[in-house]
Amino acid sequence: MKEYQLFNEENKPSPQEKKEIIDFLYQHLEQFGDSKEDIEKCVQYAIKESDSFGGFILQSYEGGVTTCIVIVNQTGMKGYIPENILVYIATHKEFRGKGIGKNMMLKAIEMADGNIALHVEPDNPAKYLYEKIGFTNKYLEMRYIKK
Repeated sequence: MKEYQLFNEENKPSPQEKKEIIDFLYQHLEQFGDSKEDIEKCVQYAIKESDSFGGFILQSYEGGVTTCIVIVNQTGMKGYIPENILVYIATHKEFRGKGIGKNMMLKAIEMADGNIALHVEPDNPAKYLYEKIGFTNKYLEMRYIKK
């Protein structure tokens, strides 16, 4: 039986739940992930523990085991920049290939108010899932990193 948990500004995770979310993403994003510090900033943004527009965290379970986590942050913009950015989605390595990531992505799309952007590396196998769902690659991202 699949269960879901939603965290946001009104329903914040406990300190232990927050640690589990960060640790899960850090482990299961593998080479496509970020530092625990950056993941924590994203969590804080989603649940408005920092100065932010908010967002949400969606977590799925199967038999008491976390199977997938999605974090969506609201951008505070509309039109020229999508209202939301899907920052993280990770499926537990032992549960991959069962459609859990796709289902969680569709749930996140349904829950988000407005359009959604995401960043994906060209060699990330999840890119094909995003394209199947309907995400398009309208722009190339370029960054200037200040020293």
